[in-house]
Amino acid sequence: MEYSKNIDNKWQKYWEDNNAFKIDVKDINDKYYCLVMFPYPSSELHVGHARNYVIGDAVARYKRMQGLNVLNPMGWDAFGLPAENQAIKNKIHPKTWTFKNIERITQQLKGWGIGYDWDREVTTCAPDYYKWTQWIFLKLYEKGLAYKKDAAVNWCESCMTVLANEQVINGKCERCSQDVQQRKLRQWFFKITDYADRLLDDIKLLEDWPVRVRSMQQNWIGRSEGVEIDFPVDGLDMNLTCFTTRVDTIYGATFLALSWDNAYIDELIKDAEDKDKIIDFIARTSNKPMSERLMDSFDKEGVFTGKYAFNPMTGKKVPIWIANYILSGYGTGAIMCVPAHDKRDYDFACKYDIPVVTVIKPAAGKNNESELFEDEGILVNSGDYSGLTSVQAKQKLIAYMSDKKIGSKKINYKLRDWLISRQRYWGAPIPIINCEVCGEVAVPEKDLPVRLPEDVEFLPTGQSPLTYVETFLNVKCPKCGRPAKRETDTMDTFVDSSWYFLRYISPDDDTKIFSKEDVNNWLPVDQYIGGVEHAILHLMYSRFIVKFLHDEKLISFSEPFKRLFTQGMIVKDGMKMSKSKGNVVAPDYIIDKYGADTMRLYILFMGPPEKDAQWHDAGLQGCWRFLQRGVRLVELVTEDEQSISKSAMPGDKELLRKMHMTIKDVTQDLDGNFQFNTAISRIMELVNHAHKCVAEKDVSFSVLAQVASNLFLLLAPFTPHISEEVNEVLGNKGSVFSSSWPVCDENAMAVSRVEIAVLVNGKVRDRFFVDVDASQEDVKSQALSLDKVKESLLGKTIKKCIYVKGKLLNIAI
Repeated sequence: MEYSKNIDNKWQKYWEDNNAFKIDVKDINDKYYCLVMFPYPSSELHVGHARNYVIGDAVARYKRMQGLNVLNPMGWDAFGLPAENQAIKNKIHPKTWTFKNIERITQQLKGWGIGYDWDREVTTCAPDYYKWTQWIFLKLYEKGLAYKKDAAVNWCESCMTVLANEQVINGKCERCSQDVQQRKLRQWFFKITDYADRLLDDIKLLEDWPVRVRSMQQNWIGRSEGVEIDFPVDGLDMNLTCFTTRVDTIYGATFLALSWDNAYIDELIKDAEDKDKIIDFIARTSNKPMSERLMDSFDKEGVFTGKYAFNPMTGKKVPIWIANYILSGYGTGAIMCVPAHDKRDYDFACKYDIPVVTVIKPAAGKNNESELFEDEGILVNSGDYSGLTSVQAKQKLIAYMSDKKIGSKKINYKLRDWLISRQRYWGAPIPIINCEVCGEVAVPEKDLPVRLPEDVEFLPTGQSPLTYVETFLNVKCPKCGRPAKRETDTMDTFVDSSWYFLRYISPDDDTKIFSKEDVNNWLPVDQYIGGVEHAILHLMYSRFIVKFLHDEKLISFSEPFKRLFTQGMIVKDGMKMSKSKGNVVAPDYIIDKYGADTMRLYILFMGPPEKDAQWHDAGLQGCWRFLQRGVRLVELVTEDEQSISKSAMPGDKELLRKMHMTIKDVTQDLDGNFQFNTAISRIMELVNHAHKCVAEKDVSFSVLAQVASNLFLLLAPFTPHISEEVNEVLGNKGSVFSSSWPVCDENAMAVSRVEIAVLVNGKVRDRFFVDVDASQEDVKSQALSLDKVKESLLGKTIKKCIYVKGKLLNIAI
């Protein structure tokens, strides 16, 4: 029996014909929801993509063998910019392109032996799905959590659309690599900031998430407690309010800096002598994407407004600058700058010759040799507060400022409201109608879905193609019946993916978003698997939507994913696989030559699954040879059984011990953090040991049969096709996944025999097994009977023998 692609085809057909992975959500006994992040169907998959799906399938199959009722669905994150860009480039409709890719990827996943319940398939670009995406929008809108405002955004002139900060890499669009600009546009937002504290506080509930991901979520929310301080502007009846977490440094504030879009700039510069220079600086700064300004290496620049403010604690005038490193989205967009105690302020002050005043010194016993000191310490040059620690000074300064009404406590967040507007076609239409009389009007729920028209031109103009579709655009106002116009922006694809895991439970329900009872029975997801690149946005947005739906009393849980596993990438030639880099490994030739199980086994074996792993084609051959060696053990007990002793043999106990130790260790590897690579390595060691026993004719038929059977039960989650075939060859009925996962026998793992190394004058000459309680004389007698030892002793005199019990015998000659 040689493993081949024919075996793959046979068992894939069997699974499909027998609905092997279909479940009834009403059966909630021993339920287990295993979910991989669904793919964007942008092109066919390569082995770099395969790791996610193979890991998920191995987990689902393992849990089935443990007797759990496993839900393992699949769907498609099918809206988005790539499909529309392809439409423009190749004159093909995004829908056509998307569904063609879905068909191909489905074929690939089935060809890899990935076992999904395909009856639960969801596609986010299908009206029966995005109807409910629009429904969620309306629910948020009803609660004041969906709103429209003018905002500075990242704009790609090439793609003609808004980009999230995460879609901007080194100031360029991640899709087309063109420079990104800043623009002010009227955009739709979800008010995720209303949930900032809950999103932060509930991180403590995510005990089974990677520490790294929890930290990333925490840092992204970025809660900080501080003070808002009013700085009166000299000559104008106005204050500039600045937020700071370091009120203890206020005596060292030697200038104020504003973001380029601060609301007070027009008033500040209306009489400025250098007004043209200031306006030119603002224009240049506005074209720099926000993500670029977050980098430490960013070149800090600014322009003086010509105006001064008063430091409320010193009474001294401080110049007001506009600086490119100040972010409008954080605090008030106005910062009190303390160059002696903030690196960015220090670099800026040195560049523009602004005074640097030290007001914090290190605590006793700590040294600071540089002019810049960013830690807390002891106040100096700070009036009545000098000599206090930073902690003491903060408390007293806040009390003083509150009493004098020049400052107040404030909590700020780095988290910004979720910008969902996209000026493109291929997305879920925002269900809002704009009426000149009634203003914004929500589309009535009975009129959902607001369908995407298919007859559109894909011309990137900076406006959604929907703007030019009269039959879509022009409607009657639902309130007054007058002529009105639809909203033409579509929703960010993160909205689609923020709730898809709920829809899998009742994908065909056209009367409600999901079955409340069934969703509450099955969720939160027991195991979520996907790339760490989604550690912030997708997970944050999913957590937000779940908390909102919980508030609406639609679900009984407040976190979507109980346990999270983030796998590393497969790289080739030191780089992430990419068509543009020419380092993609296509799976088809691998499967044709070695079979799907070989590819699966290598993907799981190539390294710790949470880390990046380097692809080497030679590794496939090693995995294929290992499977053939495993099959050979089965052949020995089914075809060549006459060559194996029917009587008990000395090696039986040790081989059984090895088998049960392997069962125990593999189970621990899978129950822990999915250490597939070490689990497979242990199984390989078992196969090698079994073959050694066969070669030495030191194993009985009954023991070898146990090993062969358990071997492919242990391999079944990793190599399902060949395991099904072996299960059938061994005479078992039904699927191998109807079998129970092997259980180790603790008694069988007790050491009964040990391997003794025989050394002659310190050099190992041979090894042999003895009973663990064998005496030194028995060990010596057996050692001296070994041919290799006899050769070493020929013509020599034994001076003495040293025996280390259970380990070695050293013969001195």
